[in-house]
Amino acid sequence: MDPNDADNAGNAGVESDSWHILTGDINGCRLCGLCEARTNAVVGRGCQSANVLFIGEGPGEDEDLQGLPFVGRAGKLLDFALGGLMYPEDLYYIANIVKCRPPKNRAPTDDEAALCLPYLRRQTRLISPKIIVCLGAVAMRHIIGREHKITQIRGEWIERKGLYIMPTFHPAALLRDDNKKPLMWRDLKAVRRKAEEYR
Repeated sequence: MDPNDADNAGNAGVESDSWHILTGDINGCRLCGLCEARTNAVVGRGCQSANVLFIGEGPGEDEDLQGLPFVGRAGKLLDFALGGLMYPEDLYYIANIVKCRPPKNRAPTDDEAALCLPYLRRQTRLISPKIIVCLGAVAMRHIIGREHKITQIRGEWIERKGLYIMPTFHPAALLRDDNKKPLMWRDLKAVRRKAEEYR
């Protein structure tokens, strides 16, 4: 495959981009091997003009079957948290670094992420959020940088090009460790307060 194909596909129609064009490009994408076993590509869910963009790492089995992000156990926990903190549905959109499920729910490779990130950039341009929340270490590495560890900077605001970015735990981590729940809840409260500044 020509290495320029990723840029061409990820940036196709950017000047006149729309959700219809982007969704078609994602659903038809065959840039990496993840497309071979997918049931559905997973574009995202939520308000397409939201102030808050949540970014995870990639779809799991439930997400692959339903074509929506964060609909399995971790997604239900995230929805519970957002509902408990009274996040209105028009406040947020949820997407992932990669749009197809990695085998056995492994983390996406750097090559897979690099090929898929142009789609996420297009989503971000279309949504034009004020706040990005990186859910977990994989999203944090690709959005913020590899020099950080999630345990060191979670809950901290990072400002870049007018965007406020906060890394926090992936909700799946909370299913394995209850001690992380109060920390993530605190982070989501801070995001909610910051988002109120733009409403």
